[in-house]
Amino acid sequence: MSESLDTWFTREILAHEASLMRYLRRIWLDHAELPDLRQEAYVRVYEAAAKARPLAPKSFLFTTVRHLMADRVRRQRIVSIETVADLETLDVLVDEITPERRTSARQELRRLSRAFERLPEKCRNVVWLRKVEDLSQREVAQRLGIAETTVEKHVAKGALLLAELLFGAKADALENAAAESNHDQVQRHRD
Repeated sequence: MSESLDTWFTREILAHEASLMRYLRRIWLDHAELPDLRQEAYVRVYEAAAKARPLAPKSFLFTTVRHLMADRVRRQRIVSIETVADLETLDVLVDEITPERRTSARQELRRLSRAFERLPEKCRNVVWLRKVEDLSQREVAQRLGIAETTVEKHVAKGALLLAELLFGAKADALENAAAESNHDQVQRHRD
C-alpha cells in the first residue's frame, strides 16, 4: 500500500517551509506577497504530486517557486528596475531558453554529477548536506557526528576538487580516461 499524498506532502514538502521562507525573503522584495507565493507553490506541487511524485521533492518545490516568481514578474505591466534585478537574481532567462541551451545545461549537469561522484565519500556527503540540502554547518556537523571545522574543511576541499575536476587539466584527463574506458567496453562487447 502506497503512502497517502497528504503524508508524503507533509514529510517531503512542508518539512522545507523554513528554508523556503528564508529563500523567498532573500529574493522577493514585496514581503507581503510571500504567504501567497508559498501557498501557490504548495498548491502546484501538491497537484503535480497527485499525478506523479517528484524524485527530488525539495528541488521540485524550489524550482516551482522560481517559476512562480518568474511568472509574476512577466505578468507585471510595469517592470521596475528592482524587479528586473530580482529576475536576474533568480538566474532565469525567461525568453532565452533554447533547445541548445537546455542541452548544454544537461551536459553540464552530467559533468557536475560525474565530478561529484569522484569526491571522497565523506567529503561528498558533507558537500551534499551543506550545499544541496542547505543545512547549516552546525546541522551537518551534528548529523554526521563531526566537528564544525571538519565540515568547513570538507566543503573547501570539495569545492577545490570539483573546480579541478570540472575546469582543470585533471578534469580533461579524467574525462578522456572515462571516454577511453567506454570505448574499450564497446570494443570488448563487439569482439
